[in-house]
Amino acid sequence: MKKEASLKSKQPCFAKLKVFLVMLSLLFFGKSFAGSYMKSTITSIERRFDLPSAVVGIVDGSFEIGNLLVMAFVSYIGAKFHRPRVIAIGATIMSIGTLLIPLPHFLMDRYSYQSIALSVDNASSTLCERNRELLPNTSHKDDLFNCQHEVRSKMWLLVLLGNILRGIGETPIVPLGLSYLDDFSRPENSALYVGYVFTISIIGPIFGFLLGSFTTKLFVDIGFVSQNDVTITPKDNRWVGAWWLGFLITGVTSLLLALPFWFFPRSISGEVEESTKMDDHVETNMKNMEDETEPMSRNLSDLAKEFLQSLRTLFTNPVYVAMLTGTVFMVNGNVGSYTFRAKFVEQQFGESASKANFLLGATSIPAIALGIFLGGLLVKCLKLSLPACARLLFITCLIGWLLDLCQFFIFCENIRVPGLTTAYNGTLGNSSNGMISSCNADCACDSQAWDPVCGQDGHTYLSPCLGGCQKKTGEGKSMIFLDCQCVAESMLGNSSAMLGHCPRQDCSASFILYICLEVLAPFISCLGYTASYLIFIRGIPKDLKSFALGMYIVMARTLGGIPAPMYFGAALDKTCIRWSEKACSDQGACRLYNVDKFRVTLLSLTSSLRFFGLIFYFIMATFVHRRQKSEAEQVVMQNGQEDQMQASAVVLADNGTDGGMIRNLLSGPEPDGVQVLNNVPSSNALGSGEGMLRESNGDLEKESSV
Repeated sequence: MKKEASLKSKQPCFAKLKVFLVMLSLLFFGKSFAGSYMKSTITSIERRFDLPSAVVGIVDGSFEIGNLLVMAFVSYIGAKFHRPRVIAIGATIMSIGTLLIPLPHFLMDRYSYQSIALSVDNASSTLCERNRELLPNTSHKDDLFNCQHEVRSKMWLLVLLGNILRGIGETPIVPLGLSYLDDFSRPENSALYVGYVFTISIIGPIFGFLLGSFTTKLFVDIGFVSQNDVTITPKDNRWVGAWWLGFLITGVTSLLLALPFWFFPRSISGEVEESTKMDDHVETNMKNMEDETEPMSRNLSDLAKEFLQSLRTLFTNPVYVAMLTGTVFMVNGNVGSYTFRAKFVEQQFGESASKANFLLGATSIPAIALGIFLGGLLVKCLKLSLPACARLLFITCLIGWLLDLCQFFIFCENIRVPGLTTAYNGTLGNSSNGMISSCNADCACDSQAWDPVCGQDGHTYLSPCLGGCQKKTGEGKSMIFLDCQCVAESMLGNSSAMLGHCPRQDCSASFILYICLEVLAPFISCLGYTASYLIFIRGIPKDLKSFALGMYIVMARTLGGIPAPMYFGAALDKTCIRWSEKACSDQGACRLYNVDKFRVTLLSLTSSLRFFGLIFYFIMATFVHRRQKSEAEQVVMQNGQEDQMQASAVVLADNGTDGGMIRNLLSGPEPDGVQVLNNVPSSNALGSGEGMLRESNGDLEKESSV
């Protein structure tokens, strides 16, 4: 004990488990901070570079592409090297990629948008003038000029590259960080530590979405353009927020959080039993670390053989395969949903991107954090076995899925745009595109213009010309249009219009109900989040923990994180009813969606994917129960009738407490002997039979002595 205490005192103060736990939690915070901010700027990036949702989905999914490129190598080979330094290298690369993303903003021209309030000769180009004809040659020359300069829009490829680098750098943080933490902690504390790390990491998205709410409220060229010259508002479909500003903040944050990991040693002092010696779990893992001090002495062929053998071990484990498959479906639903969640709030409820990001950061994300923390606390306090963890995961996800189905019945009416979502004065237009009616037929309007005005009749016209407006008064944001013939056909009296969209009909009740569901459903679902990671960690041999987590991340992001934003975006593009036009391509960003089709498409994809995930979670729970049952029967046969009677006595005593009753509810009916395993540390619940026999006998002796 004295020798151990002296060795411990010689170590630097930061080379301790609790210090590593704090720094790893902060690094998880940093990576989730940057990742959530990326989600909050999807709409601004889409509009700034004039991209359809399918393409912006590729930009968002490029983070997972970066993970995929190196995950298998880092999670397997990286575990055999100095893990804290590998984490430090990855975090530094992640920060460099984050700082590369805003670079296009400083290389591109200032953002421009079509608006009559900015036109020099707006009266002759946008207002309705009877018997006037368009000048196609001028328009064609403008298109040729714009086409020559459209190469600048390819700057979005720098955003793609930066996000790929961010994904590459993030790769070692999760598998190496969690395995390093688990190797030097007692099994009964591991669940709480994992829950603590992920709880802190969920705080990152809170700050990420709140930062996104702040930056998207600012105009993209803030500091370069006077705010008085901006004639659109954050609720306008042409608005682009200062998306680049937050990446500078998150990049510097990630760089600072990477510094401490350069100074952690290869192994740290594990948790020590208060009255005796170091825990066997820690001693075993420290011995494994000592055996791996010379990984370079082994040739490449041996590593390749071990890699293939480890891969075979993982993918012949039915629990691991079922859990992984279910998680892939869940990740597809979650990633696709949260990528376009802010856009959903904008389109469905008419709120700005700033308010949508604020609500996500202030409501649903804290609910997720609380759910993860309480779930980890629940696993620790009740000492849940793997079957109980599997049931907890399935039940919580099932309840959350049922609550999500309620969103199908929450909806609001789309904005009324004559020619797109409604008709002119109750009749369809007399042109093939539906934008021309009797009130504007003589105006020679550009039907592709997007400069919306709100008429006194409550309809949004895509331009003053399409509204039949012939006069204007005022300047800038206060400009008012008079003698609007289309407005006059819909109502008696005032026939004026103002810049911008018309406000939607009151939808506050539906919006409040939606927010309540967005708080309750994620909270319940995330109660089983910690249990899901413990199933991955504890359901496999100890020497494959890092590799198993790495393969889990590879598969989840390859089959979930990468394709989900792409096909979600492509499906949502099908619901678009009005596109912006680009000089050298068919379409740019979507200006207006059919909100009913948008809602049904998004929610149908999300709920279907989560349903398939629930099916595989149920299969996984069945496999865990059967394996535990089989191993418990072997324990009973080995220990004999005497040990079986002792086990029954332990169970009766345990059931006398509230914690035992709750564990029984989660565990369900199990054969004799299974309850004995509930008192065994979960790290050995699915381990080798010999190890289980030793630990079960040890637990029985301790319980009987008590």
